[in-house]
Amino acid sequence: MSSVQQSPALEILVREPDCFSIWAGPPFPNSKPTSKLEKTPCTSTKFSEDGSKLLVTKPNGVVSIYNCKSLTEIRSFEVPNLLASTLSPCGTYLQTFQKSSSPQEKNVMVWNVESGVPVYQLLQKNMSKTTWPSIQFSSDESTACRMVTNEIHFFDPKDFSKGIIYKLRVPGVASIGISKAPGSYLAAFVPEAKGMPASVQIYSCNKDLQTQPLARRSFFRCSSVQFHWNKDSFGVLFVAQSDVDKTNQSYYGETKLNYLTVDGLHEGLVSLKKEGPVHDVQWSISGSEFAVVYGFMPAKATIFDKKCKVLVELGEGPYNTIRWNPKGRLLCLAGFGNLPGNMAFWDCSEKRLLGSTKAECSVTSEWSPDGHYFMTATTAPRLQIDNCVKIFHCDGSLYFTKMFDRLYQAEWKPEAPAKFGEINGLVKSLGGLKIEEPRKQAQGLKVAQPSSSKTANVSAPPAKPAAYRPPHAKNAAVVQQELFGGLAASGSGEMSKNALRNKKRREKQREKNAAEASGAGENDN
Repeated sequence: MSSVQQSPALEILVREPDCFSIWAGPPFPNSKPTSKLEKTPCTSTKFSEDGSKLLVTKPNGVVSIYNCKSLTEIRSFEVPNLLASTLSPCGTYLQTFQKSSSPQEKNVMVWNVESGVPVYQLLQKNMSKTTWPSIQFSSDESTACRMVTNEIHFFDPKDFSKGIIYKLRVPGVASIGISKAPGSYLAAFVPEAKGMPASVQIYSCNKDLQTQPLARRSFFRCSSVQFHWNKDSFGVLFVAQSDVDKTNQSYYGETKLNYLTVDGLHEGLVSLKKEGPVHDVQWSISGSEFAVVYGFMPAKATIFDKKCKVLVELGEGPYNTIRWNPKGRLLCLAGFGNLPGNMAFWDCSEKRLLGSTKAECSVTSEWSPDGHYFMTATTAPRLQIDNCVKIFHCDGSLYFTKMFDRLYQAEWKPEAPAKFGEINGLVKSLGGLKIEEPRKQAQGLKVAQPSSSKTANVSAPPAKPAAYRPPHAKNAAVVQQELFGGLAASGSGEMSKNALRNKKRREKQREKNAAEASGAGENDN
């Protein structure tokens, strides 16, 4: 009981067109949230990874840093021609990217938040997902490095005045991913070049151990990768993306899920039982298991251990999103974006479904740090209407809804899950549910059987060849039935007026032919 009392209060950041506010998190008194910080002008906001600091960008290039405990502004920076800004994971440093006024001007600055002085400057011509932030940190800020052409530069995170302390040469490197905590390893991706395969290599962040990669995986048909390190930095999952699918099964290219451990014992593809893209993959908070949603719709969901052995099959459905509960026990499978918004809440420790619901048109979704609530938000500019925040209990039952004229952001203030007690009082399972229920696409189709009393002595006419149907359309009706409960196919059994008229004409012709045949037989007799 004492651990629950010592747990920090939940907080929610809500950003509207010109301002943001901080709500005291659920449970809400009288079903209405109370504000811990009233509406404050801003153009964008972002928490540090550990939730200790809040970055607030204001008009005219002003960047303010707030202390999240006191919700007071502790430092303000004036950065002319500001294009982007970000905090380091523990909120120690601020990085800003400015528009250069001259070709040689150093336009990226690293500021010490506590002192307010710049500790490092560099020149960066362009900004992309793989090159911003310019200097990347591990979650514990024990490692800081920057990717440049054919090299990775390392810094001392406690003293940037030393500059670059050592360099790691990786010819052709295109993107990197540092392990979380401890930040002891780095994964580097090198694309295909001159007939050589693409590769992902794992290096130690210790200079003395960087003579050669600790582990390596090579493969073809890959233009980019997404790295997913587990908590204990034991291994990294990476989704290899190809812009072109040579099998012509997908317009959006081809994806493969690979797994590589730092000791090199596990290296290869994760065996997935269904063809199609990898929609999402996430490690649990323990780092000992991961979940994958994959395959053509309806997608399949599977939980693996860190040796890539199947633990639980969660069946199929209209899903493309995975959200692990911070306590590691629960998991939400959801289908957002162009899918209907179905959500299924699973208790993975007991392998049972707690509940299911819908949150249509959701843009963002995340568990609360204590694991008791799940929040979805419909936000602009992705959607300009029906902007709202919805909060659900961990069993999927709706707890709170609030509509907005225009909403740009809604997120929980990050907190360490260890600060909260375990989840108790979970809703009982919805009956005896079988976890693995493989559904073939052919199931659900009913084939009409002729009546035995009328056709037992009548030979069936030879079957006419069926009309050609393209491969992708053969199972379309069944897929729609599985995704939308048969609504899309409702009414497909009704005949059109022309078809009904032709059917009656054929029946009359058959009766006429039968009458003429019987009359001819009587005349012969």
